[in-house]
Amino acid sequence: MTIHHAEVARVATLSESMVRVTLSGGDLADFVSTGVGDEYVRLFLPHGADRHDLSLPQALADGGWRTPEDRPTAPMRTYTIRAVRPDAGEIDIDFVRHDHGVASEWALGARPGDPVGLTSPTGLYRPPADLERQVLVSDLTGLPALARLLEQTPEGVRSRIAVEVPGAGSRQDLSVRPGDHLTWKYGGNGHGPCRLAELVAAQVPPGTDLTGGYVWVAGQTNALRDVRRYLRKELGLPADRFKVVGYWMPGSETWGDRYEALPSTVKSELTRMWDQPSGDEEDTTLDYETRLSELGL
Repeated sequence: MTIHHAEVARVATLSESMVRVTLSGGDLADFVSTGVGDEYVRLFLPHGADRHDLSLPQALADGGWRTPEDRPTAPMRTYTIRAVRPDAGEIDIDFVRHDHGVASEWALGARPGDPVGLTSPTGLYRPPADLERQVLVSDLTGLPALARLLEQTPEGVRSRIAVEVPGAGSRQDLSVRPGDHLTWKYGGNGHGPCRLAELVAAQVPPGTDLTGGYVWVAGQTNALRDVRRYLRKELGLPADRFKVVGYWMPGSETWGDRYEALPSTVKSELTRMWDQPSGDEEDTTLDYETRLSELGL
């Protein structure tokens, strides 16, 4: 893994809910995109009031990183890449606008020349070789990845798309082709109950023939537990026919503290689920998420 240094080149408002920050300079000439539409990076942001005081960690051989002993720890958040333009040496990252959160506050105040760090990217969208049709569902946080996935969809592949955003002012133009079907739903996103599970069930009802198909869903993490269970258990999809990606969770700022407050026996139980899995990764994830829900996490 490599940790790159970059600077803000420009900032643009996309909607009442989202702002785009374009990064360039630094050592982005060495940034290598995976080419996968939902690829993500870890962003390292300034740690204090001085927007130019950036404390970048050192990359480790095992893929991790560490902060130098004499430097403060930089706040880190995970974001998908909306676009990469290698010839221009630019990367676009879209941020949800809200009144809390270190990353959103940084993006809303970003100015040209502000420094930032980012890791090498990782992509998750892996459709099967026989792809003929896909279902893409997300909330506002997954919209940048969904938009890029649509732009990169091969000719001849049909798409059914459903996006849950706070309201009409959060909609964006998407690369929808003839034969595609796009649904916008208003709500969720911290402004009301999340309906991603309903949207997925509407796009992929029981009995749907998914020969040549692939389902990709991203958004509120705890709401996606029902989505994973529906796709895996009710529809019986094999793991290579879907990808469910959690991007955010209400109360995430206290999640770590609540986890650490669990009895040691419970934490050991959760660890064993991964150390001694009873099935494949998707089934293990289901068991793990079910236990977290039972624990109020």
